[in-house]
Amino acid sequence: MKLTKSNFNEAIANDRTLVSFGATWCGYCRVLEPAIQEFTEKYSHMITFAKVDVDQEVELTNQHHIVTYPTFILFEGGVEVDRKTTANSIEELEKMIKG
Repeated sequence: MKLTKSNFNEAIANDRTLVSFGATWCGYCRVLEPAIQEFTEKYSHMITFAKVDVDQEVELTNQHHIVTYPTFILFEGGVEVDRKTTANSIEELEKMIKG
């Protein structure tokens, strides 16, 4: 799911949502893409996964103090509960969502 300023708050309001803040030009973001796709399919039953393009959504990027890409933020009921910057492995993301 692609998030924008207009749908961000609604998208994270109720479900557990892991949001990836990244950019198309970000090499590390591109390297992680296949693993992230596999991760989202594996855990789609327990979490919603969404993306924010930092170049297109500058206001959201600034609002969430994103300075490194990718940054992953876990929201529960609209509240940030965890954050990982440039996760070194999918296992780190699994730890985030499994608590």
